[in-house]
Amino acid sequence: MPRSIAVFCGAAPGHERAFADAARELGQAIARSDRALVYGGGSVGLMGAVADGALLQNGRITGVITRQLVDKELAHKGVTDMRVVETMHDRKMMMASMAEAFIALPGGFGTLDEFFEILAWAQLRIHHKPVGVLDVNGFFDPLLTFLDRAGDAGFLRLPHREFIVVDENPTSLLERLTAKAQTMRQA
Repeated sequence: MPRSIAVFCGAAPGHERAFADAARELGQAIARSDRALVYGGGSVGLMGAVADGALLQNGRITGVITRQLVDKELAHKGVTDMRVVETMHDRKMMMASMAEAFIALPGGFGTLDEFFEILAWAQLRIHHKPVGVLDVNGFFDPLLTFLDRAGDAGFLRLPHREFIVVDENPTSLLERLTAKAQTMRQA
């Protein structure tokens, strides 16, 4: 079972309440499953919601945030284990090294950057950790269609539909990531 889950998500809440609700539910589910949450350290948007959810369940949380964002007073005050790094690259490296699995929630460029870097590292076999998507209200459907197209066109070596665990329910997603981690260890 992955003991720590890195969550990549937006610093904005999005226009649908379901996004923040799902982020909070995911934070709660991670904490209830006795896993640690590793996330971008922010107090706003979906980042704040996922941390707040974990805090509601007295979860273990590590925030990894850049000094620039701390200086803008965006660091979550309730997170006691806050790692401050200099660059976004340092942030991604630390989160990746601390996590045993990864989940993407809705977000923008930063979320997709983190998500795709982790996928690229998996393709290059830099890591052997499960990757999931919490697909809130079909948010990731266009992206998954694009990945289908990229695979059909011969640009993806990973069987992404099998490699990326997609689920709409936080608890179910965690269960499926646990099963995926077990099969990856046996391979």
